[in-house]
Amino acid sequence: MESLTSKGLHILLTLETESEALLIDSEGFLEFTGRMLATKDVEIVGSTNHIFENLSFTSAFCLKESHLCIHTWPEFRQLTVDIFLCNYLQDNTGKVEKIADEITEYFKAKTIQKHKINR
Repeated sequence: MESLTSKGLHILLTLETESEALLIDSEGFLEFTGRMLATKDVEIVGSTNHIFENLSFTSAFCLKESHLCIHTWPEFRQLTVDIFLCNYLQDNTGKVEKIADEITEYFKAKTIQKHKINR
C-alpha cells in the first residue's frame, strides 16, 4: 500500500481481445464505465467520446481524482488504457488496480503491456 506521500498510482495498459464487437461499442463502454466508476467513490467531472470512421473510439473521463482514457483499435483487436487516481485525501492505489482489472475483464482481454508508475 502506498503512503499518502505518493501522489498516486498511474497504470498504462495495452490489451488484446478476440471480442472485436466490444472495440466498436463505445456506448456500451461508456455505460459500463459510468456504472463501474460509481462503485469506486470517484467523481466524474466530465467525459468525452469520439467515434472514428472504422467505429473505433477514444473515450476520456476527467475525474476529480484525475482521469481514465482508452483508445480502441478493432483492426488490431487491441486497446490502450490510461488510469490515474491521485492520493490527495486517501490511498487510491487499490482503486486504480481494480479499475484496470475490471476494464480488462470487460473487454475479455489479455494484457500485452502493463506499466505502473508511482507518481
